[in-house]
Parts: sequence; structure tokens; C-alpha cells
Amino acid sequence: MNSLKINSSVVSCAIFFSCYAYAAESKIGVIIPMTGSQAYYAKETKNGIDLAVSEYMEKNPNSKVKVIYEDNQSSPTEAAKSANKLITSDKVSAIIGDLVSSNTIAAGSIAEKAKIPIVTPTATNDSITVNKKYIYRTCFTDSFQGLVMANFATKNLNKKTAVIIQDIDSDYSIGLSNTFTKKFSDDGGKVLKVVKYSQKDTSYTPQLGDVRKLKPEVVYIPGFHQQVGVILKEAKELKIDAKFLGGDGWDTTDLRKIANGSEKGGFFSTHYSSEIPAPRLKSFITNYKKKFNVEPSGFSVLGYDTAQIIFSAINSTKNGTPEEINNYLANLKDFPGITGNLSMDKNHNAVKAAVIMEFTEKGNKYITNINPMEK
Repeated sequence: MNSLKINSSVVSCAIFFSCYAYAAESKIGVIIPMTGSQAYYAKETKNGIDLAVSEYMEKNPNSKVKVIYEDNQSSPTEAAKSANKLITSDKVSAIIGDLVSSNTIAAGSIAEKAKIPIVTPTATNDSITVNKKYIYRTCFTDSFQGLVMANFATKNLNKKTAVIIQDIDSDYSIGLSNTFTKKFSDDGGKVLKVVKYSQKDTSYTPQLGDVRKLKPEVVYIPGFHQQVGVILKEAKELKIDAKFLGGDGWDTTDLRKIANGSEKGGFFSTHYSSEIPAPRLKSFITNYKKKFNVEPSGFSVLGYDTAQIIFSAINSTKNGTPEEINNYLANLKDFPGITGNLSMDKNHNAVKAAVIMEFTEKGNKYITNINPMEK
């Protein structure tokens, strides 16, 4: 590779991966939960990464980039083991992962100590990148996502009372709960109660009994689809009359299967909508559906964008070393991703909009998108 340094004027060249020579070999690690309770998110994200890899190799058949997948089994302990294996045994130059905040915190601590850049496509807990030099994310943060939904509840829906149903086993859920509570209260709303559940629970009738007694206008459930689908179904059976809101953990087709119609009328924040008129997005959707025969989710898009950024980093540096890749990521500006132009702020968080979607009879309906300056 030559020594050309990337900047915003050449990003459009780098994304097609045909402008530069190649290092002898660049190994990229991917840590995702291919088994266990979080496996659905891994499948969606891996599809996006695999599409980016296939497109890259098709354009650059002589490239010696190697992608190594590790299954964390939906466990923070296994995520840390995976990071250690990729760094010490496989000698990777960068890591994509993890997908869930708890796992990413565990894997990230290993990568940070080893000075290997790690980029999470979907882990939103704010603490992940705080005071870190080698940890990045291409999604928005819990604080932004929580603020967006609280703002939507008070300003768009004109609701003033809420109950939060929180997953006590999830850093993601706790982070979203905290930021929603503060913003909702600051905007004149009142959180009547935070009721809690464990991922080991199979029924949520006791928590929903509290909700029914309190009669909130809004119920915010920042959780994962496996539990949320059941909660929505049981809430309908209990005839709870409230607007149900959630985060990007709702953005799966499996939630609809579990909720069986009970999700209709609910709103959630996520990373993209196929209804947004953007040429890059339309092309991605066409290619994704051709390869996998399904619609991409927000996790698919984020996996694709993250892989594209890592490939661009490798191709825009002299040797594709971890330190060179890290410097590229730290200075990333206006990268033309599928979810929009992406820049890294000083805390290694992506500066980008959040999308609000509604569950309807015909599918997910795009409502609006909110930029960081509008929250």
C-alpha cells in the first residue's frame, strides 16, 4: 500500500476498495453471539458483514484480507475469551464486535489493553467508549436513543405519564431507562415507576399488573425482542391501554412472530428505514435481498457499514497496522455509509440520526428521523 492518508475528499474512493494496493495479509476479527439468546442479532449483523466481504473480494480478487469469526455464545465471559484468542493467537489488526453492550464492555477491555482497535456496530451503552483510545461504535448511544424516545413521547405523542419495564440483566436496558427517565422528567413528564424483570423470566404478569394499576399513558420497554414480544402479548391480554415504546432491540421480524399482532401501534427507535430516499440505501437493499432473500434490518445495515469502514481503513493506510487503523477511525469524517454520512466524535461515538418507526398492520412504518442537534 502507498502512504496516502484518508480524508473526507477521498472517502468515496476508498469505499470501493480499488484505489490502493494491499498489505501482505490483514486479519479482521469478528465477535458476535452466533449461539445463545442473542443469536438472532448475530445472524442479521453477520449477513451485513458477509455482504460487505463478498463485495470487497469481488472488486479486489487479489486481496489477502481474512475475516475470522468468533462465537461469544451470548456471554460476556466468552466475549472476553474471543477477543483474547483473536489478538494473541490470530494476530488480528482490528475487531468488529460485540453486538450487545455487556459483551462489548468485556471484549473491549481486552482490546484496549492490547491496543487493538475494536468497533461495535450495535452496542449503545454510553460507558463503552468513555476514556478509551481503541474502542469505537458505528451506532448511536443509549443517551441519545433514550433522549429521542422521551422527546417523542412528550412532543409528538403529547404524553405526560410513563412506566418503564426494565431488564435488570442488561446494561443496554438500564442505560436507556436512565436517560429516558431524565429527559421525560425534564420535559414535564412523570415516570410513575420502574418495574424490573430478569431475562430468565418467562412471564411478566406481575410487572404488568403494576402497570395496569398505575394507568400510564406510555410504557417504555428498552429490552430485547425475545422478552419484549411476550410482554406486549401479555399486555394486550391484560387490556393495558397505553402507548408502548422501545429501542433498537425491537427491530427484528421475530418480535412480530412472538407478539402475534400485539406490537401494532408501538413505536421504537432504530438506525435506518428502507423508506428513506437514498441511492446508496436502495442499492444495498437490492443486493442484500438478492443474496439472502430477506429484508435487511438495522443490524444488517450496521454490520455492513462497519465492515466497509474497516476495509476502507486497511486500504487507506500504508501497512494496515492496528495503530494506523486506529488513527483512521479516530479521524473518520463524513464516511458515506448506508445509514448516512458517518463521523466519529471525540469520544469515538458515531454522529448520526436516529429513526422512529411504528408497527402497523402492513409492516414497519417510517415516522421521522431525529438528528443529534434536535434531541
